[in-house]
Amino acid sequence: MHAAPMHAFSPPCAMAMRRYRRAQAIAAWYQGATLERRRDLWLLMSEQFTADPARVKAAQAKFAAAVGTPDEAVAEVNYRRATVSPRRRLLRRFSVNADGIAFLIHMRAEFQSLLKSDRRLMALDVEMEYLFSTWFDVGFLELQRISWDSPASLIEKLIAYEAVHDIKSWADVKNRLDSDRRCYGFFHPRLPGVPLIFVEVALADSMASDITPLLDETAAPTDLKTATTAIFYSISNTQTGLRGVSFGDSLIKRVVETLKLEFPQLKTFVTLSPIPGFRTWLQKNTAIVLDGLDAKERAELGRAVGFEPPGPTHFLDAAERSPACAETSIVRRVLLRAAAQYLARAMDGDKPWDPVARFHLGNGARVERLNWGADPSGKGMKQSYGLMVNYLYDLKRLDKNRAQLANGEVPVSGALRSLL
Repeated sequence: MHAAPMHAFSPPCAMAMRRYRRAQAIAAWYQGATLERRRDLWLLMSEQFTADPARVKAAQAKFAAAVGTPDEAVAEVNYRRATVSPRRRLLRRFSVNADGIAFLIHMRAEFQSLLKSDRRLMALDVEMEYLFSTWFDVGFLELQRISWDSPASLIEKLIAYEAVHDIKSWADVKNRLDSDRRCYGFFHPRLPGVPLIFVEVALADSMASDITPLLDETAAPTDLKTATTAIFYSISNTQTGLRGVSFGDSLIKRVVETLKLEFPQLKTFVTLSPIPGFRTWLQKNTAIVLDGLDAKERAELGRAVGFEPPGPTHFLDAAERSPACAETSIVRRVLLRAAAQYLARAMDGDKPWDPVARFHLGNGARVERLNWGADPSGKGMKQSYGLMVNYLYDLKRLDKNRAQLANGEVPVSGALRSLL
């Protein structure tokens, strides 16, 4: 037999090879380009590689005319096809290359810091976030347990990427990988050895209200026979280029199912989470919070802060000293009420304002309980005056909670509702 001549290859294969080589050439050029030249490429992709407006408009009109007719489904598909930009087609070509997905993640990470100062890059950013959300759905990810016996290189990544509670020593790592703990990493098959998410879990006999005991390296491990509660106390995304990608709404559910296989007695699945956006939100909305006080509360707050009537500055100054407040303090009560309002009502469009709340509520949890003085660290005070929150994952209500959130209402417990 003789080898088939080159022209015997079918056109689609030849075309695919040409696209593959072009993507490789662009990636090679990019690696050697200066930041300014790279920025030129980002702007070119963002501003020039757009869908044809006339084609989109025509397809939209045909779809509108076909609604309610037998042609509606075909018209809808054609309309979606018309909105696919050359930018998206180009990005997809990179995914064919062995290192293409890693290349795109690195590219998006590079321009994240420029988005606020140059809105022209938003089109490229949104396009990449959309593609990544399809490529990195949790159904495509592999879940692996990280233990003290895992390769050192993987444990070092856990240390480097921990974003919630900094790991301070090897003893700290060992505590987080102890017998009463579980740590998992999510991996994508196209990115071997690169963890995308770390999930750290403590097994206990009740819901935690303070992060300090969980991070105490000298604390004795919990007796696993008495463990009824799994506490998710740290979830860290490792790739800046995947910012905004939720990895699907079943990420926590997969970890829960894995835990239940190993520990069938577990009944409660809950987080102990930071509230990273609360302080910033409160500083902008203190006047609104104070306006919600009745006359008696306003007078009591005035006496507590030493100024009547109390203004936003007086309250915020008192909040800086809030860890020392007595349980009955009006400053404490107002701060807890403000945090409840923030978690239950502060929305950015149709999503919770707080990024951690957005993640857990999007995964089907509800806001369960606020915890006073739960994180006394400098970071905890800077984020939320030391407050932390428990999000509860009731496996029977995940879909109901997501539906409630989709209707613009944040699922909250009765205890939290009483603070509003």
